[in-house]
Amino acid sequence: MTSTIPGFFQGTEMPSSGWWEVLWPDPGAVLSSTGLKPGMEVADLCCGDGWFTLPIAKVARHVVGIDIDTDLLDVTRRRLNENGTRNFDLVAGDAYELASLISRPVDFIFMANAFHGVPDRPRLARAISEALVPAGRFVVVNWHRQPREQTTVLGEPRGPKTELRISPEQTITAVEAAGLKFIELVEVPPYHYGAVFEKMSG
Repeated sequence: MTSTIPGFFQGTEMPSSGWWEVLWPDPGAVLSSTGLKPGMEVADLCCGDGWFTLPIAKVARHVVGIDIDTDLLDVTRRRLNENGTRNFDLVAGDAYELASLISRPVDFIFMANAFHGVPDRPRLARAISEALVPAGRFVVVNWHRQPREQTTVLGEPRGPKTELRISPEQTITAVEAAGLKFIELVEVPPYHYGAVFEKMSG
């Protein structure tokens, strides 16, 4: 299983095919609501199978998809290539080493459905801060902290175990510990929130 990969974040495995597309019918709208703008340099951290990487590439100047699972990166590569996308790079590596995995700081770092599984969240937030340009944005999209049996898609409970889920307040505390400033909280129906942070200038 994917979760046996050393360094893999607990409870962040990609789901079986089918319900993911139902849950996220318009990933581009999620990205727009959290501040992605045309021309940005972007890193899609823990990008998985590229469900968000492709719509990022349609807007951004360039996107780097990063994941520790090379099999998932292969899926992402096929997804982007099949859509004629060229403005991307894919890198296999540990999220904690983000700054060394990209060639230069970026404007926007996106992380969906993975922050809850990070063992040392302030450490990751520091790595993210290092990889952002001044005034760059970091966006965490997470499952709300509600019982798993309540987050149903196609009639079945979905998402990480209840005990792994973290609240917006927990996310904000962890990220602000690295010096990033909380900007806004965006609701991402039906079961997610987007926490938006900015790297302070100077």
